[in-house]
Amino acid sequence: MMPDLPTRRFGRTELPIPLLSLGGMRFQQSWTDLPASEITSDSQNNLQATLQRATQLGLHHIETARHYGSSERQLGWAFPTTPDPTRILQSKVPPREDPDAFEAELALSFERLGCQRLDLLAIHGINLPEHLEQTLRPGGCMEVVRRWQADGRIGHVGFSTHGPTDVIVASCNSGAFDYMNVHWYYIRQDNSPALDAAQRQDMGVFIISPTDKGGHLHTPSQRLLELCDPVHPIVFNDLFCLRDPRVHTISVGAARPSDLDLHLEAVGLLDHADALIAPVHARLRQAAMETLGEAWLNSWRTGLPTWQDTPGDINLPVLLWLHNLLEAWDLESYARARYRLLGSGGHWFAGSNADALDAGVSIAELDVVLHASPWRQQIPDILRSLKTRLAGEAQMRLSSV
Repeated sequence: MMPDLPTRRFGRTELPIPLLSLGGMRFQQSWTDLPASEITSDSQNNLQATLQRATQLGLHHIETARHYGSSERQLGWAFPTTPDPTRILQSKVPPREDPDAFEAELALSFERLGCQRLDLLAIHGINLPEHLEQTLRPGGCMEVVRRWQADGRIGHVGFSTHGPTDVIVASCNSGAFDYMNVHWYYIRQDNSPALDAAQRQDMGVFIISPTDKGGHLHTPSQRLLELCDPVHPIVFNDLFCLRDPRVHTISVGAARPSDLDLHLEAVGLLDHADALIAPVHARLRQAAMETLGEAWLNSWRTGLPTWQDTPGDINLPVLLWLHNLLEAWDLESYARARYRLLGSGGHWFAGSNADALDAGVSIAELDVVLHASPWRQQIPDILRSLKTRLAGEAQMRLSSV
C-alpha cells in the first residue's frame, strides 16, 4: 500500500483534502444519463478499476455532478465494492429559478450515488449574476441546501463556475459559500482575483480540469513537450497550480487508471516546484516573445470591447488569447475545440467565434468597436487566420445545463 497523498486544510470546511482529487468527467460511459441497462460491463469495469487505484493512492476526494451523464449512477454502483472510510464525496447541482426543481435534482443525485450524505455540494455553474440571485434570494436554492444541511445530509456548500471573474468574486464576497471550483492554471490566470477573494473568505479552492481545459495537456503538441522538458506539460501545470498557497486541490480527470501517473509524479516533485517551474516558464515566455513580439504581449488586451459590445457577439479577448496559444506553443487541438465551442457554449463559454467576419459582420463595423485598440489594423487579419485554421462544425459543450 502506497502512503496517502499529502493533504491541505480545505478552507473553513476544515476538511483535510488531498492535493489530487478524482474528477468524474471522463471515466463514465456517456454524457447522457443512460438507463442502467445500457451501461456496459467494460465501461463499469474501467470506472471501477480507476476508482480503486485512485483510492489506493490516496485520492480520497471524489467529485462528480448531476449532469455528468452516467457518472453518478456508475459511481454509485462502484462505491460499495471500493470502500473508503476517509472518502470525501462531492457532487454538483445547477441552480434553478424554481427551488423545487433544484431539490428534485438534488434528490436524484443522492439516488444515483446511493448515498445518505454528501460531504460537499456545489451549486453547479454560477456563471451569470442571475444564477447567484437564484441561489441566494429568499426562498431560493440555498434555503433548500440549508434544510438538507440541518438534516445532516449535506456537509459544506460551495459553487462551481465558468463565469467571468467579477461574478466569481461577487459569489465569494457573498460569504455564503465554503469553497469554490474554479478555472485557473498556467495558460489562464485571469481568475487570480477570485482566488484572492476566496482566500479572504477562508474558502476552499478546487481547480477544475487543469489538464483538459489547461491546454489539452493529455495530448500536448510536440512544441509544448520540448518547451516543458524535462517534465511533462501535465507535471509542469500541476506544479504551477499546487505551489500556490491559495490552491488546495486540483482535479485529475482520469479516463483510465494510468491517467493518474503523471499527476502523482507532480506531487512527488512538489518540494522542487520553483526550481522546475522557473526554466520552463522562461522558455515558454521566450517562445511567445519570439513569435508574437514584446509589444503585442504587453498590449494585446488594451482597448478590447466585451463580446456583448462587439458586432456578432465576437469574443475578441478569447479569440486573441487562442491566437497567442496557437502561435507561441502550437496548442492547436485545444484552440480548435475552444473556437468551435464559441457560439454554442451558452453561458458556459460565452460569445461567438470569428465565423461571422466578412459575412454578417463587416470590417467597418468591427473597426468602430476597436477604436481604443493599438492593434485595430492587425486584428481583422488575425481573426481571418483563426477562421481559416480552426473553423468547422460547431462543438457542443458536453453538459449544456
